[in-house]
Amino acid sequence: MKRSLPLLLLTLAGASVATEAQAQYYEMANQLVGMVKPALTGGFNYRGFIDAGFTGGIGCNGCNSLEISTTQGLKYADWFFMGLGAGANVIFAGQDNDIHVTGSSWGNGFRPDYRQRDIGVIIPLYSDFRFNIGGEQYCSFFIDLKVGAAFLVGKNYLVTPDGVLDNSEGFYFRPTVGVRIPVDSKDTRKAINIGATYQLITNNYWNYGGYYNNTTINSIGASISFEW
Repeated sequence: MKRSLPLLLLTLAGASVATEAQAQYYEMANQLVGMVKPALTGGFNYRGFIDAGFTGGIGCNGCNSLEISTTQGLKYADWFFMGLGAGANVIFAGQDNDIHVTGSSWGNGFRPDYRQRDIGVIIPLYSDFRFNIGGEQYCSFFIDLKVGAAFLVGKNYLVTPDGVLDNSEGFYFRPTVGVRIPVDSKDTRKAINIGATYQLITNNYWNYGGYYNNTTINSIGASISFEW
């Protein structure tokens, strides 16, 4: 009888532990289903954006640009979205040159003003942080911050008014402030976003003198996007 009592206690303890473990596994399984189901049914608050914008150059090294981009991510709260994106940015650059032309047809010493136009395509890869002010049912405000890297493609360098962008990695920053306008009363995720935007692109290029120079392009303009 004395020997069977400890065995009985161990058996009861083991059964209790097994029951508790089974309950924990059951709870974990329910939580896993609860996490997977919203993702499969579209209830995980996925959001997508297609943006188009134009900015005009400002400052001594300003260049106009036309950009189309797309961003995919998740809305973590009513006021906060975070995602990743990529785009194609066409840069319209130019450089003033004072060319000395000689010859009988032009006359010796004639120096015409000549403006060289240069166009390049930059691919920005960025993280997107969006802060919403107001509910989705009505018109509201937003602040959007795109931060990442920019790469010149299709050519080795792009001549700007006061420098050069080469095909090495550059810094990309594009904040936008604007208004969000819902377009579907039944699906408030669909909206048009209109905003004022600023674009900054910087790049270090190798100078023939044997050192790096920094080139910064600033521009401001407007953007429009569709959100779903």
